[in-house]
Amino acid sequence: MFDQLMNIIVGVGDMRIECRPDVTLITYGLGSCIGLTLYDPLIKVGGLLHFMLPDSKLDTKKANLNPFMFADTAIPYFLNEIYKFGAKKERLQVKVAGGSQIMDESGFFDIGKKNYLTLRRILRDNNLSIHGEDIGGKITRTLWLEINTGRVLIKRQEFGIKEI
Repeated sequence: MFDQLMNIIVGVGDMRIECRPDVTLITYGLGSCIGLTLYDPLIKVGGLLHFMLPDSKLDTKKANLNPFMFADTAIPYFLNEIYKFGAKKERLQVKVAGGSQIMDESGFFDIGKKNYLTLRRILRDNNLSIHGEDIGGKITRTLWLEINTGRVLIKRQEFGIKEI
């Protein structure tokens, strides 16, 4: 599917912004973590963030070393960086995947739900809406963002690959 494109892997607790049309950003293993894509279709710049936890207050030392681990530090940083590439808030297409309840059968910690709620709050505070999502459940996902087209695809074991 992506043979002619250059795949760049975005790891857990990482972020990448690209404007090269032959690039596809991809992240694996979205369980309770969330993958957030931002894309400006006019200038064809996009980015992918894979964050793990909702609140940097859980471990401020880790947050200082890697702000992409936590929603409250990663998302504002991500937004600021994509705007530096020339993206405009009013054109941003926002898509998300993940937020599952993995390895927490009782739902006691509910990290996936907390991640999603924190994401929604930060987006709302920044006057941004979600344009597509695949959230929750008890599964893992793979997420792709094609820079040339802005297409966001997810892979879930039960139905294969679909666009969101």
